[in-house]
Amino acid sequence: MNTNQLLDRLLREAETSRKDDRSYIIRFRNPALYKRFVKQLRELKKEKGVPSSLLPISLIRGIACPLRSVRILQAFGSSIHVEANPKIRVHSLAKAELQSFIPWGVKQVRAPYVWPISQGAGIRIGVIDTGVDYSHPDLQPVLSRGINMLNPRILPIDDNGHGTHIAGTIAACGHNDGITGIAPMAKIFPVKAFDYNGTAYVSDIIHGIDWCVRNGMHIINMSFGMKKRSDSLLAAVQSAERAGVLIITSSGNDGKKAELDYPARFPSTIAVGATDKKNRIASFSNRGKGVDVYAPGDKIYSTWLRGKYNAMSGTSMATAHVSGMIALTLAAKPGLKPAQIRALLKRAVVKPVRRGKRGPGRLDAPRLLKLASGPRVARKG
Repeated sequence: MNTNQLLDRLLREAETSRKDDRSYIIRFRNPALYKRFVKQLRELKKEKGVPSSLLPISLIRGIACPLRSVRILQAFGSSIHVEANPKIRVHSLAKAELQSFIPWGVKQVRAPYVWPISQGAGIRIGVIDTGVDYSHPDLQPVLSRGINMLNPRILPIDDNGHGTHIAGTIAACGHNDGITGIAPMAKIFPVKAFDYNGTAYVSDIIHGIDWCVRNGMHIINMSFGMKKRSDSLLAAVQSAERAGVLIITSSGNDGKKAELDYPARFPSTIAVGATDKKNRIASFSNRGKGVDVYAPGDKIYSTWLRGKYNAMSGTSMATAHVSGMIALTLAAKPGLKPAQIRALLKRAVVKPVRRGKRGPGRLDAPRLLKLASGPRVARKG
């Protein structure tokens, strides 16, 4: 394949692209060809600059770019794989105002019982979302700079609220003046891939995963989903798992049985469903065998924009609880592999009830920590 010819065509497309042109992800099947392509692209950037809409994604040997038609790539045949780069949405429902010091979800998973042993210190959590409110007093001690995929020159500042809410459930440390999250000594690295509407391109998600892997995250929280499968996103998730990074995902808010959103449907992720205060599977939560674990997700009180607090419902909120509890576990038992964590989650549950039937289970923090400290896990390590 002539990589110069491909680059020339993509540059012409990028230079003449319009706002309504569809975005695509192009993946190279041959690593050497991708390496050559990226080298040529970087050389052009140094010489005369190239459109910012041409974005390499090294994690999957790919590039994201706008195209008026995929037909211009037909000449390159089997050397590349082309797929649409659709937008993806965060998983949240309506908001409501509440007040509490330790939110009910944190209490229900019994996180305070393990705080004398572990509060998540030293665990790095990438939150791929809408950014975060850096001015919030409950979050300031646990926040790192992170990255803004939409504008790398500025902080990943939240203009939606969803990311701030997720960060608070995971690691808020407001003590007596605010709220406390699951793992109040973990470190949050906000990765802003979603805009103020709560939507993002798949390519920005992949860039976010890539950044998390390269910057040593232990956990990636991904509280969002879409209906259509993306092979490029799957490749990124699998690469992260091979690197030892746990990806926690929300199952979706359609109340469907055995039909999860992507990326929760990928086996390489930990898929989370939501429960309510009565420990039942929430009516809005997707459910079924594909869900690995359940956690509180109904009317969850957490941090909000401009230093405020709010309650939201969704499997997004449940996912944040699980990310926090895994942080507690990894801080107490460092070195656990993704496969070990997955096996522990299956055992560290209590059963939620829905219409007289028992579901797969809601995670319990003390039980998870106890199992992680057991002899079976030690022998595996």
